[in-house]
Amino acid sequence: MTAGENADGDPDGLTYADAGVDIADSEAATAALVDAASTGTDDTAYAGLVDLGDQYLALATDGVGTKLLVAEAVGDYSTVGIDCIAMNVNDLLAAGVEPAAFVDYLAVDEPNERRAAELGDGLAAGADAAGVALVGGETAVMPDVVRGFDIAGTAAGVATDAELFPGRAEAGDALVGFPSAGIHSNGLTLAREAATRDGGYDEPYPYEGYETVGDALLEPTRIYTHLLDAFREHGVHAAAHITGGGWTNLDRMGGFRYEVSDPLPAQPVFDYVQDAGGVSDAEMHRTFNMGTGFVVALPEDAAAALASQTDGEVVGRVADGDGVSIRGLSL
Repeated sequence: MTAGENADGDPDGLTYADAGVDIADSEAATAALVDAASTGTDDTAYAGLVDLGDQYLALATDGVGTKLLVAEAVGDYSTVGIDCIAMNVNDLLAAGVEPAAFVDYLAVDEPNERRAAELGDGLAAGADAAGVALVGGETAVMPDVVRGFDIAGTAAGVATDAELFPGRAEAGDALVGFPSAGIHSNGLTLAREAATRDGGYDEPYPYEGYETVGDALLEPTRIYTHLLDAFREHGVHAAAHITGGGWTNLDRMGGFRYEVSDPLPAQPVFDYVQDAGGVSDAEMHRTFNMGTGFVVALPEDAAAALASQTDGEVVGRVADGDGVSIRGLSL
C-alpha cells in the first residue's frame, strides 16, 4: 500500500487519516496528556474514579466533535445536545456507573439566540432520556479562539465498588451487542469528507428514513443507560462504548481475541459513506460503530437471558489471543 491508497489498495479511497484524523497520533497525544496530568486516581477505561470511602465519584467528559459542522451547515442544532449527553453518560455506563448529573460548556464566536435555544432543547431531551439532572453550565464568547461554536460536557455519578463492572472480560465470555442509531458522534470527519466529495448535505438521501444526507448524519447518538440494571443482573464483566476507533474499542475490555461472528446489521448510512468515499471495509470498522453502539462481555450462560430481556443480541465470544475479528477482517 502506498501513500494515498486505502487498505484495499484503492488510490482514491478515503481514510480517516486522509480526512484529517490519525487515530494513532491522537491516542499517543492523549496518553502523553494523561501521563503528565496523572494524580493517582483510580481510572477505568471510560471514566475517572475518585475514592470517597464507601463509594466512588465517577466522571466522564466529552464533546460532539465535527458533527457540529454538519449541524452548522444544515442550520439544525436540535439534536447535537442529545449527542453531548449521550457521549458522556454512555461512557459512565461502560464503567458500571449510573449517571446522576451533567454540566455543559458552550464556547461561541458570537451569541446566537436560536442556536442556543436549540442546543438547550437537545440537552434537555438527552438529560431526560438518560435520567440525569442538568446542573448548570458555562457559555463563553471567545471570537479570537473559537470559529463558530463548540459544546462539551461532563457527566457525574456515584457507585460502590460492588456496583462497578470488574472492567475486564474473561476468556469464554459471550459478547452481546446493542444496536446503534447510525453514525452517532464519531468518525464524522471522514463521513463529512465522503458526503461532500461530489455533493453536499442537502443532497437527497439514497435510502429510506431521511430526506437528505445531512439528516442522516445528524441522527443523534443512542443513550444506553436504561440497560444498567439488566447488565448488573446478568453479571456483566466489562463493556465497550463503540466510539472513536470503531471496533478496536473492544480492546478496552482487556487483552483478548474478540471474535464477532454474528454482528448486528449496519444501517444504510454506512453504505452511503463507504460508497461515497471509496472507504475500505477495514477503515470503516476502525472508524465507525457499523451498526453496534455498545457491547458487553458476560458469562456465556447469562448472555441469552440478557439478550431476551433487552434489544441486544449475542454477537460473538471472547477467546485467548488479541485483536478483533469481524466480517472477515482482523483489526
